[in-house]
Amino acid sequence: MATPKLEDISHPPTEQLHGLDYCIDSNPPWPEAIILAFQHYILMLGTTVMVPTLLVPLMGGSDSDKARVIQTLLLVAGLNTLLQSLFGTRLPTIVGGSFAFVIPVLTIITDPSLLNIVDPNERFHSTMRAIQGALIASSSLQIILGYSQLWGICSRFFSPLGMVPVISLVGFGLFERGFPQVGKCVEIGLPMLLIFIAFAQYLKHNYMRGLPIFERFALLVCVALLWAYAHLLTASGAYKHSPQLTKVHCRTDKSHLLSSTRWIKLPYPFQWGAPTFDAGHIFGMMAAVLVSQIESTGAYIAASRLASATPPPAYVLSRGIGWQGIGILLDGLFGTGTGSTVSVENVGLLGITRVGSRRVVQIAAGFMIFFSILGKFGALFASIPFSIFAALYCVLFGLVAAIGLSFLQFTNMNSMRNLFIIGVSLFLGLSISQYFNEFAAAHLAQSASSFVNSVQPQAFHGPVHTRATWFNDFLNTIFTSAPTIALIIAVFLDNTLGVEKAKKERGMPWWVKFRTFKGDSRNEEFYTLPFNLNKFFPPT
Repeated sequence: MATPKLEDISHPPTEQLHGLDYCIDSNPPWPEAIILAFQHYILMLGTTVMVPTLLVPLMGGSDSDKARVIQTLLLVAGLNTLLQSLFGTRLPTIVGGSFAFVIPVLTIITDPSLLNIVDPNERFHSTMRAIQGALIASSSLQIILGYSQLWGICSRFFSPLGMVPVISLVGFGLFERGFPQVGKCVEIGLPMLLIFIAFAQYLKHNYMRGLPIFERFALLVCVALLWAYAHLLTASGAYKHSPQLTKVHCRTDKSHLLSSTRWIKLPYPFQWGAPTFDAGHIFGMMAAVLVSQIESTGAYIAASRLASATPPPAYVLSRGIGWQGIGILLDGLFGTGTGSTVSVENVGLLGITRVGSRRVVQIAAGFMIFFSILGKFGALFASIPFSIFAALYCVLFGLVAAIGLSFLQFTNMNSMRNLFIIGVSLFLGLSISQYFNEFAAAHLAQSASSFVNSVQPQAFHGPVHTRATWFNDFLNTIFTSAPTIALIIAVFLDNTLGVEKAKKERGMPWWVKFRTFKGDSRNEEFYTLPFNLNKFFPPT
């Protein structure tokens, strides 16, 4: 038997993914772009609804308050997405609500000075104002790190090897929002998962008028089918005798959003009152700001690959982080109850549809702003059971994680040094964050039980539990984030273990040209500011 040739058993590294139909600066026809944008809007609703649903009842808020917070979060997400795609990294990324801020927000909610307020409405407004103050003050950290180019300087320590665990765990680190949530309503979630895979992959070669209809719009078709199926089960009384928890996860009428939302309502700054500031709350919130910054960095690099662009240079990355800080400032001014980060699921959708167009994401931002004002229509789509979103996450988070692993092609994976760094940072990123997240999950379950039984929730504490609450929040928040842990470990090991002898093994000869804006001629095409603004803000 003849020995196989090297080219038959290996694949040369490629800087840009093959098979994408539209890259960052190419645009589908307008009708197709609008439908694709609506898909992005539907997908981002999962997190947008889930975060206020978890937090607002614990703050003492009513269903009407929850609906207003969701509308506010939707409006600010639209504004942030538009700002980021125009003036930030200019990548096709959705910027929405973040779970990274849950721990410092829980600490504010369980602050004794707020818990002792008897009137629930007054407690909700007081808590929201305290969260606003913490967000406004802590946003300065990202603004400074971004616009001063400090984050760009830090990124000079990054390499393809060091970024693999970070980007991979941006996807893998969210596994708890995948099948564990599908299992809470398996009769809806599991069919959604199977049908979505069938439509997006096995039927993707079916064309209608020259358009791969199932590949391009699989998400929209599947969500519509399973949402109708869930509504049919609800209307037929299938859950009439089911436990209360099953009804919450499966029924389409348990969110009470449609009845609690006004037809037209425009969220505005300081709608909950003047923000209040507390040093302990601010320091705790700064940890969440750092986490969202690191997770967004991984998501930006993944999005650049799925949009067939070059990895964002240090200057562009810093510019994006600066605008994300402005986004968190807007969260504080409007009162969204949480901060902002890049939506990982929407990054994954770029790969499923094979459309990385910037214009599509900007149209999606328009949908967010439009439906945040027309509350009833937005509430209608927000009634989709979360198990449907969780089924989508199983595919989309996995795809983003795989994009991270694809950077291994630029490194030498026959090197024991590289194998050690990748293995240790991936394992510890998942293992440490799981240990810390178990405490947060247990507290959320206890708080939900307290809310149902009208009992005052206990103060939150994680594995780090000292008398200094701000110190507890800082470390507990940092170590619940798998990408943050992976970045700390991978970048430290990659820059201290035989670094001089391992430049080629780390992938630096390929990576170094993307460090500066003028290092690659394509950067100007992908990342130049619109309206000729580069004349006034030249890349540094």
